[in-house]
Amino acid sequence: MAPSSMGPDAKRPTLADVAVRAGVSTALVSIVMRGVKGASAATRERVLEAAQDIGYRPDTRARLLRSNRSRLLGVQFGLQHPFHADLVEGIYAAAEPAGYQVALSAVAPSRSEQHAVDALLGDRCEALILLGPQAPAARLRVLADQLPVVCVARRLRPPSGNVDVVRTADDEGARQAVDHLVAMGHRDIAHIDGGKAPGAADRRRGYRTAMKHHDLGHHIRVLPGGLTEDDGAAAARMLLGSRPRPTAVLAFNDYSATGVLDTLLRSGVTVPDEISVVGFDDIHLASLAHINLTTIRQDTLTLTQHAVTTAIAHLEGERTPVRETVIPPHLVIRATTATPRGHHRAL
Repeated sequence: MAPSSMGPDAKRPTLADVAVRAGVSTALVSIVMRGVKGASAATRERVLEAAQDIGYRPDTRARLLRSNRSRLLGVQFGLQHPFHADLVEGIYAAAEPAGYQVALSAVAPSRSEQHAVDALLGDRCEALILLGPQAPAARLRVLADQLPVVCVARRLRPPSGNVDVVRTADDEGARQAVDHLVAMGHRDIAHIDGGKAPGAADRRRGYRTAMKHHDLGHHIRVLPGGLTEDDGAAAARMLLGSRPRPTAVLAFNDYSATGVLDTLLRSGVTVPDEISVVGFDDIHLASLAHINLTTIRQDTLTLTQHAVTTAIAHLEGERTPVRETVIPPHLVIRATTATPRGHHRAL
């Protein structure tokens, strides 16, 4: 029966069904499906064609369970973090060619990190890749006593102990943003903070350090913010009510920056003529033509490749020391930054 004609109660095709269809033994079908030697090229082609005809798919999960391996990498991610979607895509791209599958578990306002991790452990994941976890470092180290743990996009203090860390140099990214704005003539540069979000403290510190480096310590202005558009919009409303207004804003992330852009637009403030805006992360949204946001790009490909290869190295028995890998970010200049004009220029 072709797969398109199978009803919801139809029996899943088996190796024996493929063998009947191809006119060979079940043992020979097993050899072909396992990709081992013992079948001619013609037989292999006939078996694979028969499997496709009847909709047979190898049950890799069952085979791995029999071998006492799941080859599953558990990934905890945040639904409120658009950047995490880019990281998940990169993890799939790195894991599947290496013979590992990915199990996802989301953190949401109604679903805690502990719940997300417990679900992954229940799925028999062999290692965990945690995207921006907010759990205490001590709890992460206890978890890493059970299985390899790779923490992505968060610095761990004190030193990570038995937890691997792969992160962006967030402070360096904030410095690049401030350097760019200062080079364009801005002096009154505000920063919309990320609160307790992973990376926020480093970005805040990088902003302050860069402002002081340019002798602009008296212009330092950090506003409470967060991860979302609403957080950016609320901070932008505070800025609009302040005097003097800043000529430039560095938002915690791109999502927050879009909230800033929307609020400025609705208030009749032009970007970048009156206020320049810089985001952080370079999510897909930032490059859309109607947003075209200047931002700090995190190298998602390198971050995820390091995270996956680190986890697999532990699982494959390589004597890899636990370490922190720090990836440099870089500035992407688009249309939301420009030289300040007229009386908006800070003197």
